[in-house]
Amino acid sequence: MSDLHQAEMHHRLGVLDDDDGDDPILSVVNIIDVFLVIIAVLLITVMENPLNPFSVEQVTVIKNAGQPDMEITVKDGKEMKTFTATGQIGSGTGTKAGIAYRMEDGSMVYVPQEGTNE
Repeated sequence: MSDLHQAEMHHRLGVLDDDDGDDPILSVVNIIDVFLVIIAVLLITVMENPLNPFSVEQVTVIKNAGQPDMEITVKDGKEMKTFTATGQIGSGTGTKAGIAYRMEDGSMVYVPQEGTNE
């Protein structure tokens, strides 16, 4: 095969013509792709948050459990209420509603007493 014929084959196949590496638009497209991935990750993070404003679930979140600055946030549908501990012991009248047990793993289990409304 002659050198001229071989050069013509390479030119037709585009092996020697690699102009894509110098195109600045490709860098912009790659940056846009990276930002789209970041936005997708942030949206997934927001949707997995238990206090996410778009969920209609009932959720209770306790911050600093057992500490003087403990906060309890209750979300019922779109309504949110936050209760802050004052450090004082509460008092009032009522009846025994059940028993709570602390398990070995630190979790709490509540067993309602018979005859109470759950």
